[in-house]
Amino acid sequence: MSELILVVDDEPKVMRIARDYLEKNGFRVVTAADGQSALTVARSEKPDLVILDLMLPIMDGREVCRTLRRESDVPIIMLTALAEEVDQVTGLEIGADDYITKPFSPRALVARVRALLRRTKGEVKPPSIIRVGGLEVDPEKYSVTFNDSPVKLTPNEFKLLQLLAARPGQTLTREQLLENMHGIASSFDRSIDSHIKNLRKKLETASGIPMIETVYGIGYRFNAEEK
Repeated sequence: MSELILVVDDEPKVMRIARDYLEKNGFRVVTAADGQSALTVARSEKPDLVILDLMLPIMDGREVCRTLRRESDVPIIMLTALAEEVDQVTGLEIGADDYITKPFSPRALVARVRALLRRTKGEVKPPSIIRVGGLEVDPEKYSVTFNDSPVKLTPNEFKLLQLLAARPGQTLTREQLLENMHGIASSFDRSIDSHIKNLRKKLETASGIPMIETVYGIGYRFNAEEK
């Protein structure tokens, strides 16, 4: 069965275009026109991916994104008319995996959906489990634990942790991380910084250990030893 996409937008024309192009390309589509309805549909239909407008009635896209991220790991593409970099980064920081600005190319939207689903579903996943100290990253189960307690991560956070933890002590540049993320969100470096910020916070909350170091001007390094 084809993947189910939830499109959330209060503009009927935008919703119709997105729905038509997605269905034309083999996806199933459900829709919602406000934030509260979006949560209701997401909880009942369990979509494989959410396309979420930033400016919504009743509950805005930021709050919907935060709520979805607390409840699930569903991939989220933020759809926004706000082209300022600060708005894009804010979307990533609250849990969105990608963004696209209005007006958008329907073909580009479909391409982004396919790319994010490929990353999320992991068409090719390294089979080996990564263990560093009390941390365990299992690519096969798509799970992370610290001392057997689960650590809930978004798909992009999981991929970043997998890349870093597989090379403990080695500094990876932003460019290397971007390349290995296969087109994460955008081409500017701050997308990586936003995901790293969230990942670092979750790991330190779970372990009490500063696992990810910033190597200023270069990139990031995973701590192999507990401090």
